[in-house]
Amino acid sequence: MHIFLHILLNNVIPISIVIGIGILLQRLFQLDIRTLSKLNFYLFSPCIMFELLYTTELSIQVIGQVLLFFMIFMLLQYAVLEAVVRLRGYQGGMRAAMRNSVLFYNSANYGIPINQLAFAGNTYTLSIQVLIMMMQSLVPNTYGIYSVNAHKATIRQIAKTILSMPTIYVIPLAFGMRGYQIPIPTFLEIPIGYIADAFFGMALFTLGVQLGSMSWKMNRQQVLDVSLSSVLRLVAGPILAFLVVSLLGVDKMMGAALIVSSAVPTSLSSVLLAVEFDNEKEFSSQTVLVSTMLSMLTVSVVIFLLQ
Repeated sequence: MHIFLHILLNNVIPISIVIGIGILLQRLFQLDIRTLSKLNFYLFSPCIMFELLYTTELSIQVIGQVLLFFMIFMLLQYAVLEAVVRLRGYQGGMRAAMRNSVLFYNSANYGIPINQLAFAGNTYTLSIQVLIMMMQSLVPNTYGIYSVNAHKATIRQIAKTILSMPTIYVIPLAFGMRGYQIPIPTFLEIPIGYIADAFFGMALFTLGVQLGSMSWKMNRQQVLDVSLSSVLRLVAGPILAFLVVSLLGVDKMMGAALIVSSAVPTSLSSVLLAVEFDNEKEFSSQTVLVSTMLSMLTVSVVIFLLQ
């Protein structure tokens, strides 16, 4: 019960308040969701990624183990998803939206606080979570863009869009500057910090604006699709992570951190992609909202079992 209440009071309620402000302001002023989406993609997300990678202590061994886990885990998730997508007969943009709702999970503004809660602020587990966040930022900006555009654009157009995303350049830049111990000039460090600090609030606010602009009614088909996505994300995710951790034989602390990292709800990236490229916006928003609410229970269970 303590874990459940902690997650409710320190994660879900604060997240819900920011989302609620976005809903309210959208209903009052009809904000431009596309502008907010572009700010998230081209400004706030690159800054938070650069700051975390530049400032967090990361060893080569930890990087290698986490990346190996992530690749195997994503492949297993994708295999399960493909089976579900084919059985359900999803077509076009809905195929991409369902995949994105499961493959992209909230490793940043949900995953990092949960990691700090579960492991009492342990810097080792935090470095693992930051690496997961890095990959969860890179994949939506590459594969995610491809998936939502594959049914309506050429490979050349998709490649051009991917190459325009700053995040894919920020990651090697941050690692390069760390490796060569290149300091960030103060006149750049301060604004990067300001913008990075605004990332979580802006991403949640954008989700609220999207929710405020859509119909909140779901028919039977939508309820089934959103429920299926949430089960695959919140239940199948940690089960698959447990299997991969057992297969790789990593140490217990890393294994626990990786399993917790896989148990979080659907990422805001799926909504931002849906808005930016006009692909199943209502379904994507609904999966983020529903999976975030359900995660109060499922994440608590995962942490309890690991303890």
